[in-house]
Amino acid sequence: MGIVAGLDSSPDFTRIVVCDADSGAVLKQGYAPHPLESGEGGGRPADVDPQAWLLSLGEAAGGGLLEGVQAIGVSSQQNALVPLDSQGNTVRPAMPGGDKRTQAAAADLIDRLGGREEWAQAVGCVPQAMHPVTKLRWLARNEPEAAQRVALVLQAHDWLVWQLLGRPSRRTTDRGGASGTGYWSAASGSYRPDLIELALGHQTMLPEVLGPGDAAGTTPEGLIISAGTGETMAAAFGLGVRQGDAVVSLGASGSVMAVHHEALVDPSGMITSLADATGMHLPVVHTLNAVRALRGTADMLGLSGIEELSDLAMKSTPGSHGLVMLPYLEGEKTPNLPHTAGTLSGLRRESMKPEHLARAAFEGMLCGLGDAMDVLRARGVEVRRIFLLGAAAELPAVQAAAPMLFGTQVVVPQPADYAALGAARQAAWALNGQLPQWQGAAAQVLEPGEELPVGQAVRQQFTAVREQTHPGAFDSAMA
Repeated sequence: MGIVAGLDSSPDFTRIVVCDADSGAVLKQGYAPHPLESGEGGGRPADVDPQAWLLSLGEAAGGGLLEGVQAIGVSSQQNALVPLDSQGNTVRPAMPGGDKRTQAAAADLIDRLGGREEWAQAVGCVPQAMHPVTKLRWLARNEPEAAQRVALVLQAHDWLVWQLLGRPSRRTTDRGGASGTGYWSAASGSYRPDLIELALGHQTMLPEVLGPGDAAGTTPEGLIISAGTGETMAAAFGLGVRQGDAVVSLGASGSVMAVHHEALVDPSGMITSLADATGMHLPVVHTLNAVRALRGTADMLGLSGIEELSDLAMKSTPGSHGLVMLPYLEGEKTPNLPHTAGTLSGLRRESMKPEHLARAAFEGMLCGLGDAMDVLRARGVEVRRIFLLGAAAELPAVQAAAPMLFGTQVVVPQPADYAALGAARQAAWALNGQLPQWQGAAAQVLEPGEELPVGQAVRQQFTAVREQTHPGAFDSAMA
């Protein structure tokens, strides 16, 4: 029984949903943008004052939105490092998710520990520019005075939970958020303080890692604040994914995430081993090229956007008349080919038509994500159902090709703020002491049906071109 709220503090805005704790039905919603100045070139700022997150939260909760709420869950952007001094004040602005400044620091950390395999064994991931451990290394190298003052390291959702509780002496996080830091292992369930020292040059305090369903604390007014988690874990919880499910995300880059019963250690570094918000694990494989390959093809054909590209692709047939695109336009993570370029193969007179190129772009993007899924399957991860996320998931060309190429049922959820819903579901768990059985997301369900053999043939064609162009690229991941 009761009423709960979930707030999602994304890089650009705060969204709040107020839900019935038993059914998950949304009762009220609030929204506010973050009051942030644009960064260089009009993009997101490289550094952010965390107070902006609180201001946005306060605006989103205005008008008595939270009246009657008994528990709150917090979801927030992952990998946003908040370094604090011994008094709990920020020693510098927070460093949000992706940060190109720290790429050299990531390479430095990999070398200092002895290579990618050492990191994969230690914490289930290889340092990248986005990881908090990498940002600590950048801080030590570029702002040493600030680095010396760091006494406590939090992430965005840790900091927001701490603020909502009135900045108590106890600082907390959850398994999901901790697993993306680069200094906590999902396999062992413990921190690696030596990696903090390797990156920053000295030890710091770290937040206590709470278990699923635990509360971080209660406000003086009696409002329960749950553990909180990262956006990825909250969205998975809000969607209601379970073992046997995978989530394919179609952004400029792509990712395949699946629910698994144990943490995976991947010496190749292709799999990032995250924990989820329920006690399970979320191994993730990323691709650098997803919707950016569609946009590039649309530009090449002089089209107005990917919607028009989809309409054109629907005039072609599966297999694109033999045209195969390896969509490695920005290099690629899966397979690990950072310095390669894309490839267009199978050019014949009959295949050199705009509709076949359009279809090849969609098939190339989805086959690349199918390769990422195969990396997980090769490690024993079961995939019986796929949730397809992102605006491109609504395109007819994606929906026509995805079930046959992935070879399983594809679910396209209706648009919703699943991260905020997942945060609210976590709040209901903390309030009532048991995992709430909320109804899953409303969705369109697509089956491969009779086209499954056709999809397998297209995948085989893609694989043959990939192996001919980049022989052995997947050998280590599939071993």
